Amino acid sequence: MKSEADWRERFPDDVTCVRCLEVKPIHELDRMLWCDECQGRARHRAAVRGWLSGGALAGALALYIWLVIQPDLTLIPSAWAATLAVAFYLGARVAREFFYGLDRVANRRAAEATPPGPESPEDRGEGG
Repeated sequence: MKSEADWRERFPDDVTCVRCLEVKPIHELDRMLWCDECQGRARHRAAVRGWLSGGALAGALALYIWLVIQPDLTLIPSAWAATLAVAFYLGARVAREFFYGLDRVANRRAAEATPPGPESPEDRGEGG
C-alpha cells in the first residue's frame, strides 16, 4: 500500500513566506506557507483584539446586570464579580481564536512585508 506523500515534497527546498515575503526553508513554514514569525505576529494581534473584545463583553454584561437585573447588593457580590471575570476570560479566548482564524483565512498576502530600501550606488556597482 502506497502512503501519501508529505505536502512539503511538492515544493522546492526554499519557499517564500506569503506574509513577509522572506525566503525560508520549507520545513520552517506551515501548510499556508506562513513562517513562525508571521504566525507569532498574527497570534499577538489576535490576542490583543481578544482581550479588548473580552473587556467589551464584560463591560456590556456589567451594564446589563447593573441596569436590567439590578441585583440587591446584599446578595453575594463576589458571585457577580466572578460572573464578569468568567465572561471577560471566556470572551477573550473565543475572540482570540476567532480573530486568529479570520486572519489565517483572509491570508492577506504580503501584509507584513517591508519593501526593500533604496540601494546605494555602491550596492549597484557604480562605486563613487
